[in-house]
Amino acid sequence: MVLLKGFVSEKGCLSYTEKINPASKGIDALPTGRILRLIHREDSKVIEVVKKQLPQIEKAVEDAVNVIKNNGKVFYIGAGTSGRLGVLDAAEIPPTFGCNSFKAIIAGGKTAVYKAVEGAEDNRQAGRKAAFKITKKDMAVGISASGKTPFVLSALKAAKQKGAKCWLITCNETDKYPFLDGMIKLITGAEIVAGSTRLKAATATKITLNMFSTATMTKLGRVYDGLMIDVVPSNKKLIERATGIITKITGCNRRKALQYLKLSGMNPKVAVLMLEKEVSKRKAEKLLKDAEGSLRKALNR
Repeated sequence: MVLLKGFVSEKGCLSYTEKINPASKGIDALPTGRILRLIHREDSKVIEVVKKQLPQIEKAVEDAVNVIKNNGKVFYIGAGTSGRLGVLDAAEIPPTFGCNSFKAIIAGGKTAVYKAVEGAEDNRQAGRKAAFKITKKDMAVGISASGKTPFVLSALKAAKQKGAKCWLITCNETDKYPFLDGMIKLITGAEIVAGSTRLKAATATKITLNMFSTATMTKLGRVYDGLMIDVVPSNKKLIERATGIITKITGCNRRKALQYLKLSGMNPKVAVLMLEKEVSKRKAEKLLKDAEGSLRKALNR
């Protein structure tokens, strides 16, 4: 089966996710409870699938950390369900971690986030064009359940030609393409509904993206003792969360925590340093900068 001109051909015939799952035989005649148990049984296999790829995910995190430390960005690239998962993860990074280093590219553009854009995933030229913002300082993470989506592979190849780090997350057993620095293979097998990769494949991919982005942000000092230390207090709920974080770390009461959150310019890290080190906002900001954004390092100095 030829994937793309100039790309390595896939081994075998159908992608694993396109095959018929024997457990699905007669599913449409089953009671609702048995259908749900069947789906749940298949979903339960996902955790072990992801576990097997931890060494590869670790390498991808190391690449992402180095890229962001050098002022680069991480670009998720996908089509359909895979593209939407990338959009979802990238969208959560700024409010959760106060970081704008993750971006998402989806075949078909913004319209494809809400509904299918037919043919978008097969557009190689669009894939190449989609990579125009990616530079040698960046990292491109392709997301393709089949491992052969033309839009995704074309974008990755174009990104590699610019010198970017390139990875692929797939749910199929494919050869490593020459333009990749690494692959994360989540072999989830046949879906309960053949070809519906929004099921096990999507679940495994979502778990992997959660781990990848969260571990990257943690290594960059944007998590402290399991707390969302770089949360952006942009609404009442998040102001409450930031206040609670300051209270938890410093031991002060909530009133004082809120007072210092405001004095810090709504920056929980700065507020904690102002309280713990008994310094001004300006001095706290310098301590944080010298510690490369790590609250732990700044507190220990």
